[in-house]
Formats: sequence, structure tokens, C-alpha cells
Amino acid sequence: QRICLVLLDVTPAMELLRAVVMELQDCAFDLLREIVATDREEIAFTDLDVAILIGSIPHHAGMLKKDLLKSNVRIFRSQGQALNKFSKKTVKVIVVGNPANTNCLVALKNAPTIPPENFSSLNRLGLNRAKYQIAARLSVEPKDVRNLIVWGNPSPKLYPDVNHAYFIRKCKKMSVTDGVGDSDWLQGDFIRIIQERNNTITKVRKLSSAMSAAKAISDHLRDLWVGTPEGDWTSMGVISNGNSYGVAEDLIYSFPVTIQNKTWKLVQDLAISDFSKQKMKLCTEEIVDERNQALTFLSESEW
Repeated sequence: QRICLVLLDVTPAMELLRAVVMELQDCAFDLLREIVATDREEIAFTDLDVAILIGSIPHHAGMLKKDLLKSNVRIFRSQGQALNKFSKKTVKVIVVGNPANTNCLVALKNAPTIPPENFSSLNRLGLNRAKYQIAARLSVEPKDVRNLIVWGNPSPKLYPDVNHAYFIRKCKKMSVTDGVGDSDWLQGDFIRIIQERNNTITKVRKLSSAMSAAKAISDHLRDLWVGTPEGDWTSMGVISNGNSYGVAEDLIYSFPVTIQNKTWKLVQDLAISDFSKQKMKLCTEEIVDERNQALTFLSESEW
């Protein structure tokens, strides 16, 4: 399927964006039909099939979380309004810029004519990180590790859950928990590695993840567009309404989902251990706090 790629950035960055366009042209992608670079939302958001919202204000040392949220509310309120005004009502919106779940909710709240189920946030990077760690531990390929779950928020409270996961070895299906055979590692170092991975990478390269994040976006969009295999699920941040896990309503929260015909469906009623419930509760508390602060900023009169 050939695509038209529309790139939006702030006005001071347009010269750099022009260089990105030249690089894309020089790649000679067979399926890239057209590239549009702009600093105008009314051009960028018109008649979109997919919107990938990457840009957000990053956290800086000494920055209060409320100030981070307030800065990003401005961005995603504006982009939600632009989606609402200019995009197709069938547009699929993927929010990448962190705090992705709350930014996604802000965009959703400002696009009332677009169905809430059309919005999702990127939690695939955490899932891919978990897949690699489990695959390495079991000496199998990442593609042979299935039905891992990442619950909650793409933050240091993200919870990678292996309790329903399995892997394939020599054409045989086996439980990840049985295959690893080390509950202390699964409930300890494994979780910490995933939760701290972005900070670990940032300390080394002085920038946050780039290549792995791009791959995660690609994986997320592919699943959203072509669906999940029969019997398998993926994880993405979606609206929490109607979930069977006791997660508060009106949040964007990472759940296991299946996808068919570009429509996701929650995987409901999985058995949840007491350990998992506690981890999920911590995720929920964090997202509720972020949501409440963001909604307060949205309601302030000067906005």
C-alpha cells in the first residue's frame, strides 16, 4: 500500500525537517508516494488515515511533573482539536510522546467527533523489551515468545506480566514461567530491567531510545492495520472503559488486546495473581494522578 507521509514540526525546526525530507527521498522507498513537510496543523491533519503523535516536551532534570504535564497538555489539546476539525472520523491516532497515556487522553478529550476506540498509545516498546529478555533467557527467538502483557503506563511503573505467556521450542508450546523456572528473577530483576531500560539507555547515549522506539511504532501500526494472529494478543494503551480488571474508567491504560479489521478488543477475564494486582494498582494510581492533573489544566480559564 503506497503512502503519503505528512510531517509536522514547529516553525523554527522547518530547515531541519527539510533535511529529513531529503533523506527520505534518498532512501528511494518504493511505497512512499509523496512527502509533505509543514508547520501548519490545518495542512498536517487534513484527511489523515493515521496520525502518529511523536512530539512532546521531554522531562528535564529538576522539572516538576506538573509542569511537564501542563506543557504537554497544550500540545495535545491543540493536536486533538486539529484532528477533530480536519481529519477523517475514521483516523487511527497513535500517541508516542510521553507521558503517552495521558497525552493520548488529552487528545481524545479534544476530538469528540472521533470515536475513543480510534485512539491508542505506544506501549509496544516495553513489550518488545520484555520479549527480548525472555527470549534470551530461554534461548529462543523473540518471535517465538507469545502473549506477554505490559500493563499500565510507559513509565518506570510499567508492569511486564509473563503469567499467561508461552513460547515455542521445537514445535512445542510451553509456559514461560515453567520454561524460565525462576520466579525470583521473573518477579525481580526481569521487571526492573524493563522498567529501568529507558533510563539505562539515556545514561549511556545521553538521549532517550530512538531506533527501538521507531521499531515499536512500526510494530504497533502493523498490528493495528493487519491484525493480530489467531489466538495471540498484543499490548497497547487504550481507553479503559468496560475492562474486567478493576482499572478505573476514563483512563488510557495498557491492556492485552486482539485486533481484527483495524478494531481492537480487550482480552477480558484473565486470571490475575495477587502480585500482578498490586503492580497493576500502582500503574493505575500513577495514571489517575496524571489524568486528574491534566484535566485540571484543561479546565483552567486561561486555556
